[in-house]
Amino acid sequence: MSKYILDFEKPIKILEDKIKLMEESNLNSGINSDQTINNLKAQLLREKKNIYSNLSRWEKVQLARHPDRLHSSDYIKNITDNWIELHGDRKFSDDHSIISGIGLINNNKYAIIGQEKGKNTKDKVYRNFGMAKPEGYRKALRIMQLAEKFNIPIITFIDTPGAYPGIGAEERGQSEAIADNLMKMSLLNVPILSIIIGEGASGGALAIGLADKIICLEHSWYSVISPEGCASILFDDTMKNKEAAESLKLTSNDLYEMNIADKIIPEPLGGVQHDPQETYKSVKDTIYTEMKYLNNLTKKQLIEERMNKYNNIGIYTDE
Repeated sequence: MSKYILDFEKPIKILEDKIKLMEESNLNSGINSDQTINNLKAQLLREKKNIYSNLSRWEKVQLARHPDRLHSSDYIKNITDNWIELHGDRKFSDDHSIISGIGLINNNKYAIIGQEKGKNTKDKVYRNFGMAKPEGYRKALRIMQLAEKFNIPIITFIDTPGAYPGIGAEERGQSEAIADNLMKMSLLNVPILSIIIGEGASGGALAIGLADKIICLEHSWYSVISPEGCASILFDDTMKNKEAAESLKLTSNDLYEMNIADKIIPEPLGGVQHDPQETYKSVKDTIYTEMKYLNNLTKKQLIEERMNKYNNIGIYTDE
C-alpha cells in the first residue's frame, strides 16, 4: 500500500502490517507461519473488497485526489507512441497545467489534451496544481482546431480542481476563454472523447469536456463545483463537505445513471495506482472501441448526436 493512507484505508494498512511482520518472522525465526499468513491474506482481500465496494461519495472524492493516482502525463507516456507535444496559445504564453500534442494510439493518430496537476512540490507549482488559466484553454482550443483542420480525432484527459481564479487570469478573460471553448467544441466536426481520470470540477473541467462520449474511471468525480465549494456556499460551513458530496451526486455511477457519462472504466481494487498497467490497457481498449464507433459517423451525424446528448441531459418542468 502507498505511504499515503486515507482514513477508510486504515483497516487495510493494519492487516498489511501484520502480514509483513509474519513474513519477516518466518525468515528470522524459522517458524513456519504460512497458514497464518495465507489466512491473513484472504482476510485482507475480503476487507479490501468490502471497503472499496462500499465507499461513500466523499470517500470516492478522496480516492480521486489520492497523491499516487495516475496523471495525464502518465497516460500519455504509457498509451501513446511518437508523442509530439505542442505548446502555447499564440496569444499570451504556454500554460503548463495543460499538456497538448499529437500521438499514436494503436497506430491511430489523435490530438490529445490533458490537465496535469504535477507530482512533487516543484512540479505541482510548475503545473499550477492543474488549474488552467485562459491561455491554457486557448492552447487547448488551438490544438482542437488544428485537429479539425487535419481531420484528427480528439482525446481529452480531465483532472482539475477547477480553473485558476487569480486576478491575472480574470483580467485576461478566464470566463470568456471557457465559454469560447464550449461554443466551438460543440461544433467541431471531428470526434471528441473525454476521459475523467481524477477530479473534474466546474467549468475548469467542462472547458475541455464537451465531448461526443464522456468516459469516467471508476473512482473519478465530475461536478459543477467541488464539495468544499458547495459546502461553503450552501451550508456556510466548509466542514460539511461530506453532506455536500452526497447532495451533488458527483461520482461516476451517479453520472452514468443520469446519462451524463457514457461508460465507466473499472479500476483495479483500491484504485488505479495499485495496477497502472491494467489501467493503461483498459483506457486504450476503451479509446479503440469508442473511437471506432465515432469514426463511422458522418460529420453531420457526429454533430447531431453531440447536440442531442447535451439537449437530453437534465429534466426541466414548467409548473
